[in-house]
Amino acid sequence: MKKVSVITLLSLLILSCSTSDKTNNTINTYKQKGIIMNDSIPKVTGIGGIFFYTDNPKETKEWYTKNLGIEINAWGSSSFESRNINRPDEINSLQWKPFKKGDEYFSPSKKDFMINYQVQNIEELVDKLKENGVTILDSIATYDFGKFVHIMDAEGNKIELWEPK
Repeated sequence: MKKVSVITLLSLLILSCSTSDKTNNTINTYKQKGIIMNDSIPKVTGIGGIFFYTDNPKETKEWYTKNLGIEINAWGSSSFESRNINRPDEINSLQWKPFKKGDEYFSPSKKDFMINYQVQNIEELVDKLKENGVTILDSIATYDFGKFVHIMDAEGNKIELWEPK
């Protein structure tokens, strides 16, 4: 009886390893075919920037530099770099920037902040948003570092969408 139990146990172990290998092979095949990691689906893929109002941007930047070590670049913002987990050679950048309170960049939003979302397939995403009745504030603009468009969410927050080049 013990022999049957050991053989059964070994068979189950071998079967589970084999199933696990098959599952991993299937996942890898799907990844290679783009089924799991589909770069064409119009969607948000990360945070591209965090922007907020302050009474005195110069003093705010100095405070963050002195106390938190945030270095300010030539654009008046700070860039936080990271790697794309699906494409490790790709470096992403999150922008952080305080704006002077009342700056029109956040208009028509009345909020004290704006988030920039990194997206893929911005054209199809804008089409989808239009179909869903989302307010699109401008046309897609193309720059050396990517494409941008601004929308409003249901709470009146202006959102910046950015597709890197």
